[in-house]
Amino acid sequence: MNILGIESSCDETACAIVRDGREVLSNVVYTQIPLHQPYGGVVPEVASRAHIEKISGVVAEAMKEGEPIDAVAVTYGPGLASSLLVGLNAAKGLSLALNVPLIGVNHIEAHLHTPFLLDSGLQKGSVPTAQGSVPTAFMPALGLAVSGGHTTWVDMPAYGEYKIIGQTLDDAAGEAFDKAAKLLGLGYPGGPVIDRWARGFWNGVADYSDAAVLKTLAYPPSIRLPDGLPRFPKGHPRAGTAALAGLDASLCVSFSGLKTALLYHVRQHPPSNDAEKAGLVAAYQEAIVGTLADRTATALKRRRYKALIVGGGVSLNGRLRTRLAEVAAEADVPLMLAAPKYCGDNAAMIAGLAYYRRNVTGEAALAVDVNPALQAGDD
Repeated sequence: MNILGIESSCDETACAIVRDGREVLSNVVYTQIPLHQPYGGVVPEVASRAHIEKISGVVAEAMKEGEPIDAVAVTYGPGLASSLLVGLNAAKGLSLALNVPLIGVNHIEAHLHTPFLLDSGLQKGSVPTAQGSVPTAFMPALGLAVSGGHTTWVDMPAYGEYKIIGQTLDDAAGEAFDKAAKLLGLGYPGGPVIDRWARGFWNGVADYSDAAVLKTLAYPPSIRLPDGLPRFPKGHPRAGTAALAGLDASLCVSFSGLKTALLYHVRQHPPSNDAEKAGLVAAYQEAIVGTLADRTATALKRRRYKALIVGGGVSLNGRLRTRLAEVAAEADVPLMLAAPKYCGDNAAMIAGLAYYRRNVTGEAALAVDVNPALQAGDD
């Protein structure tokens, strides 16, 4: 079964065709990063206008090989309402034009499908992780969706079943990276540039101007923050806080205090050179990565899982991948990570998950509206 997916929840205009939920036949992504860089973050009006301008071309490019389409899937939430509307309306029109069913898909849940996507033509044994494997074989699993807009721990008792057990109460991890990078004048998006500067710090580089070189550096096998660097808070919310909405405080995070701590530190001790700035970046990243790793380790102790499934743009962070691998090994579960091209927002994850999990289908899908506040597990 070939499903065409459309993704437009934030600042990526994407379309893909996926066979039987796993084999990616085409995957086209138009990124808006250059449009939002001057502002240091996503501007909703700019994003929706770009989606309108690019969606037709992106869909046409994904369909250029003439693969038969059996259904159309689309993100209907969560995300920016004005951006979601563009993709949803395009998908409804395409569904009617092709006379095939429309399937509404949850964006957060789709991130947790990305480790199972496999490029067409590749064999299962030729790629790391479990790409191309049948996801049902790894249930029950603990999912971690970590991106610019979401930091969510999800209990997955069976494939297609989702229950949020922990989440951020304010900023998502990706947002915390973006705000720090903006404060330190490092550019946008913040996650990749902070990862690069931290790599440079741990390798003792003197020149931080060559992003391509910094990206290739490996983290040392053992990391300990040197004396003199700040120990930033790891965002433990208080039990009983109303914002928890009944969730366990030990599985939730709050990154607002971390961001504020960095702001005050920079005001009181402004870095005088790149080396000092890199040290701040490394310490800040350790706080975020340590927070995510600690909560994940706690969740893995609550029940016996068969896998740790991680998706979202922040899962590209090299230090986070290392720490989560350590956490998974300690819990004796495999760590399921997506290929880099599928970590960020893309339509292959939408089309892939639609094969297994159909939040909204049939006439209901054609009538569905966008849901910017949609949660994992909602229909």
